[in-house]
Amino acid sequence: MSTSRIKVLCVDDSALIRDLLTEIINSQPDMEVVAVAPDPIAARDLIKRHNPDVLTLDVEMPRMDGLDFLERLMRLRPMPVLMVSSLTQAGSEVTLRALELGALDFVAKPSLGIRSGMLEYANEIAEKLRAAARSRPHRARRRNEPPPERLKAPLISSEKLIIIGASTGGTEAIRRVLEPLPANSPAILVTQHMPGGFTRSFAERLDRLCQIRVKEASDGERILPGHAYIAPGDAHLKLARSGANYVARLDEGPPVNRHRPSVDVLFHSAATQAGRNAIGVLLTGMGKDGAAGLVEMRQAGAPTIAQDEASCVVFGMPREAIALGGAAEVLPLEEIAPRLLSLVTASGRAQRV
Repeated sequence: MSTSRIKVLCVDDSALIRDLLTEIINSQPDMEVVAVAPDPIAARDLIKRHNPDVLTLDVEMPRMDGLDFLERLMRLRPMPVLMVSSLTQAGSEVTLRALELGALDFVAKPSLGIRSGMLEYANEIAEKLRAAARSRPHRARRRNEPPPERLKAPLISSEKLIIIGASTGGTEAIRRVLEPLPANSPAILVTQHMPGGFTRSFAERLDRLCQIRVKEASDGERILPGHAYIAPGDAHLKLARSGANYVARLDEGPPVNRHRPSVDVLFHSAATQAGRNAIGVLLTGMGKDGAAGLVEMRQAGAPTIAQDEASCVVFGMPREAIALGGAAEVLPLEEIAPRLLSLVTASGRAQRV
């Protein structure tokens, strides 16, 4: 990050989008667009010339695909990249692949000509660019990379629940927690800050990679072991009871901590409904959503874990939770999955396959 203004390079084949991003970014007191490029080929020379702090990158562009460029960039010159994506099924799948390759976060492409909501959109871009400039570019997941070492735990308690919250950098962090878990893992509920239209693709991608079943949560469905339930991008996810069973509840009420879904909403419901039978996990993300909720879970007797600073892409939410005393343990990302299994097994120890 530069010591003065954050230097941004915008790469997009649309002149209208380039102009809009330039207008938004240059209106901020602490950042500026140092150059724009219509495609990755032009961007390569501009990166060398201007040494930007953050890159905004379109997904679909002429001359070189955005994903191919991103993969090369993160291998040869890792830097914070904010994807600018279209809100389509195809666009969401490509964006999730970009996050696997090392992109920090994404924003949806704005609806050109619609000025209502533009201030909120501008604030979102500025906030994510600031987080990107403070972030740690993480190792990209290579194409055809073998899956992580699988864990096994034959004596898992059927009463336990795992409750996970994340924001910036969370899509990859969640994958790295869920992917090693065995098919007989406890039920898992996840809130990841993500707009509607992306969470279903996110759940489907995880379902292909994981031994557990992963799906977008539906209102009223029973919470079952061996399943992970992802909060839809436009609703709060809550844990509730129906007789002897746990069920998912979706709430389209107002944002909490400026987010819907909110991690605090999920954590609060887990503290109330499951108490010591839940385990709370707060992963990478900017802001403070989930910090107060993790405190509630710990006060209700639940084991609680926060991701450590060194392995976070953005050490915001975990830092706030640690400062409030909400985290009983602070762990590197790669140690969280084994620790979760040790907390839910009768023997107290997870084994590697």
